[in-house]
Amino acid sequence: MADVRTHAHQVQVHPLRQHEGGIKVVYPQSGPSSTQVLAVIAGVPVGGTLLTLAGLTLAGSVIGLMLAFPLFLIFSPVIVPAAFVIGLAMTGFMASGAIGLTGLSSMSWVLNHIRRVRERMPDELEEAKQRLADMAEYVGQRTKDAGQTIEEKAHDVRESKTYDVRDRDTKGHTASGGDRDTKTSREVRVATT
Repeated sequence: MADVRTHAHQVQVHPLRQHEGGIKVVYPQSGPSSTQVLAVIAGVPVGGTLLTLAGLTLAGSVIGLMLAFPLFLIFSPVIVPAAFVIGLAMTGFMASGAIGLTGLSSMSWVLNHIRRVRERMPDELEEAKQRLADMAEYVGQRTKDAGQTIEEKAHDVRESKTYDVRDRDTKGHTASGGDRDTKTSREVRVATT
């Protein structure tokens, strides 16, 4: 059996690259696009007008400074302190505004924080109540256990004293030969302790 396979041929198309003056040109020679032409047509007059206005403003400022310099020199004892006072006043106004904005943003943050805490408060409060109830139950159980332990120890001590009294009474009864009732003496001893 002969294995017949067909091979697909791939064709790649590359744009022609031309070299002009040592610079590689990707696209073939063509003129600028219409968008580029419109940008140049609109940009040149606007840019030129703005550049002219900037030059005129600079020239006017230099001429004004040259004319005002003698006046600044004559009135400098008044102008310098006035400029200093105006500078301090502007600094004060700007500092006041900055402090006011800081205060407003701080108050806004605090109010938002309180609002978020209030939203979470019922859940946390319920959780705290549950923990407190669990702790109270635990303390109650421990107290009950401690009370039972104390009661058992007291009962054991009472029993051991009762036996001591019985032993003493029975020894005393046999030694003295009297007919004393050990039950009444035991009850009296226990009642007095």
